[in-house]
Amino acid sequence: MKTAVVCSGGLDSVSLAHVLAAENSLTRLISFDYGQRHRKELDFAAACAARLGVPHHVIDLRSVGAALTGSALTDGLDVPDGHYAEETMRITVVPNRNAIMLTIAFGIAAAQGDDAVATAVHGGDHFIYPDCRPAFTEAFDAMQRAALDGYADVRLSTPFVHRSKADIVSAGAKAGTPFEQTWSCYKGGEVHCGRCGTCVERREAFDLAGVEDPTTYADPDFWRAAVAARGEA
Repeated sequence: MKTAVVCSGGLDSVSLAHVLAAENSLTRLISFDYGQRHRKELDFAAACAARLGVPHHVIDLRSVGAALTGSALTDGLDVPDGHYAEETMRITVVPNRNAIMLTIAFGIAAAQGDDAVATAVHGGDHFIYPDCRPAFTEAFDAMQRAALDGYADVRLSTPFVHRSKADIVSAGAKAGTPFEQTWSCYKGGEVHCGRCGTCVERREAFDLAGVEDPTTYADPDFWRAAVAARGEA
């Protein structure tokens, strides 16, 4: 099966790309510049495509992202510290982001003769992001089949949608993913901050998976307190 991967440059999507490359089904990476607060992650997506020897499509959605206001990822709002599953992390929601990106990815996949578009949404995303939940991905897959009916048969692949980030780390490690060549931090500093929700979730996932975390964090121990606080909530 020929599969395109929507790749942000983060741990999840880069791991998925490596898993599919190991299965000889990866055809391309598709990334999006939607005016996110830093472009650092796109450099990691480009490095992944070069490493795996596949085309890298970077779609300019900056004008669209400029209209999707109210998120800490597109506006000048502070990114909160704490566990990824905290209510405060809703400030990182970009309205309809996945639906917009996947629609474009499906068009590219259909035009290029791919059989599937894969996205690395996972169980840890469900609380915060409605467009990462199974109800959305199943409905979106059905919608795209109708949209491309008679032209192309492209399906949505979500191998991690019912799995944890720790499962992704395990799968990525098995596929030889160079985790140090992925970027998760929402703050986009010189190194991962270690305090924002996605840094905490990343560090926790390595610990749960029993895989050594090669990431450099500005605050490498904050995650323990954040996880403990979440457990007491």
